[in-house]
Amino acid sequence: MSTQNPVPDRSEHLTHADGAILRADEIVAGYFPGVNILNGCDLYLTEGELVGIIGPNGAGKSTLLKALFGLVKVTSGSVTFNGEDITGQKANALVSRGIGFVPQTNNIFPSLTIAENLEMGVFQKPRQFNKRLEFALSLFPALADRRNQRAGSLSGGERQMVAMARALMMEPSVLLLDEPSAGLSPAMQDEVFIRTRQINRAGVSVIMVEQNARRCLQICDRGYVLDQGRNAYTGTGVSLLDDPKVIELYLGTLARA
Repeated sequence: MSTQNPVPDRSEHLTHADGAILRADEIVAGYFPGVNILNGCDLYLTEGELVGIIGPNGAGKSTLLKALFGLVKVTSGSVTFNGEDITGQKANALVSRGIGFVPQTNNIFPSLTIAENLEMGVFQKPRQFNKRLEFALSLFPALADRRNQRAGSLSGGERQMVAMARALMMEPSVLLLDEPSAGLSPAMQDEVFIRTRQINRAGVSVIMVEQNARRCLQICDRGYVLDQGRNAYTGTGVSLLDDPKVIELYLGTLARA
């Protein structure tokens, strides 16, 4: 999709990003040399926030999340966490710093039990397993009585719960979720959004990339609309839901319901 939307004023981004726990500035990144998916993206996350990233297919939403987590090469721009430059750092180092990441696919070990999957989440600090297991299962009580069940036998929604719980095992201050509701039934999509909000209220700052734009904006504090690798619109979730241009271009008429 091609639009003529003006790029948001970066001065406003810089002003509000000063107290951010995680921020990206003018990120240019892609998967192949000379082929950029992101073309100057900005993003910031303050402590306690839930931020949503929406936009059309191919806009660069998942690429931005992977750039934050060191899974895509950033050719220019910077990513900072708690005031320190983490641009391009490896994922395992970012996990130990306090950033968790849940990929959209292949996000569990199907041959392992639920408990073993969660144990893998704390492999860098194995002594924390019992403490963190109690916390994770308090947020996902449906997993508690099934902890010895193989993860490969679970439904898609249940697997997503395991993946999210595992990412919490290292006690992250920031959680990155890539399309957590993709491919799930409507009931399980609702469950994912409910659990995401609960994780946020438990003290974890969250950035969520979502195709279910309307539902994402309903629960997030702020949102970013990406288009062609750039920020097209930013604002609170409520303001973006009510913006006529965002509705017309990205949400569709169902957003008015």
